[in-house]
Amino acid sequence: MSSSSPIRPGPPAEAEFLGNETMYPDVKTTLNLFGIHRRKVPGDWTYPTHEHPQYEINYLLAGRQTMTVNGTAYEQKPGDLLLLRPGDVHSSRSGDGEPFEYFCLHFDLDDRLFLSLLGRLEQVLFPAGGAVARQVEPVLAKMLSADAEADSRSVAGRMKLQSAVFELFGQLWEAISAETLQLSPHAYGKVELAHKIASRLQHVASQHIRQGTPGDDHYGVGDIAAELGISVSYCNRVFREIYDKSPRAYWSELVLYESKQLLADPRFTVQSIAALLGYRDIAHFSRQFKRWTGMAPSDYRRGALVGTGSPGAQDSSR
Repeated sequence: MSSSSPIRPGPPAEAEFLGNETMYPDVKTTLNLFGIHRRKVPGDWTYPTHEHPQYEINYLLAGRQTMTVNGTAYEQKPGDLLLLRPGDVHSSRSGDGEPFEYFCLHFDLDDRLFLSLLGRLEQVLFPAGGAVARQVEPVLAKMLSADAEADSRSVAGRMKLQSAVFELFGQLWEAISAETLQLSPHAYGKVELAHKIASRLQHVASQHIRQGTPGDDHYGVGDIAAELGISVSYCNRVFREIYDKSPRAYWSELVLYESKQLLADPRFTVQSIAALLGYRDIAHFSRQFKRWTGMAPSDYRRGALVGTGSPGAQDSSR
């Protein structure tokens, strides 16, 4: 699910606005949900050792569950939450030979800041009495309500589920950030700084696209560093440490994203898209787009318009 739409041509730069205006940050996050299920199992039920490329949240509702993760056994009680990372080798069985019930979801998310936070966690089990489990419990309860289950297969129900999952991630971010801050305030400060840099880059990108500023010039890192009171080199170093890429590469991804969204809209010619993105001519835009994707804008457009976009990941059974 993509939570943004392509930027359309805005008002002329010289337009005057009356009253107050509040600019909210652009939101460009893709969320994929897999194998969401609530399951009651008998005491002799087991799930064999396996791994998958998605994150997994496993929440115990009743009984006892023993989840073995990378060779370590975790005893899970009602209200305990397990967070598994991609590639974690794990298996499951009853913790006391009696039936148990759990809720499970797998997810992919392209928010690098959120994933970098999850990647630094060493904790797998979050007990019911802890801050993380307490904070997410109300959202999980809403997702598991009878009304939510009854509505889960309708379009409205799926939208509500996606909304609840984003709310769950928001609660996870706040709770895990608080714990991370206690453990490593210096590292957490870098995460927040990288987030500020990314937010400013998003704002600069959207402004440049609306105003037709050249797509590969003046991408704003110097100005952003000055605003934040840091050097350009430190700005680049912190951003790369958290996002594993340079601010310029992140900027290119922002422009590429908007390019793809606009190319998927038949109302815009390739020439008008090149102009909207600020390139001096269509040849310059075509060269840059091919450098990013390996194909010409016209070829990408043909594929997008006939629905041959990239295939989604397959569901996981556990």
